[in-house]
Amino acid sequence: MSTDKLRTALKNKKHIIYGTEKTLKFLKLGKIKTVFLASNCPESTKKAIKSYGVEILELSEPSDEIALICKRPHPIIVMSLIR
Repeated sequence: MSTDKLRTALKNKKHIIYGTEKTLKFLKLGKIKTVFLASNCPESTKKAIKSYGVEILELSEPSDEIALICKRPHPIIVMSLIR
């Protein structure tokens, strides 16, 4: 999948959470709307996130390219949007 929705979310300055642990924490609280996964996301992480039944967008870019798009200094494997 292309990064169009990711770029739109970043442009609209929606509430974004970076990281697997924070995303899982907010998923448990039922506050996540959409989850973006890098192409190199581990299968165990994908499985854990898919069990919550939220919208998941699997991107075709690896974590280091997503970091460049988000202008972050570290690789981003999982990021999510808060409702």
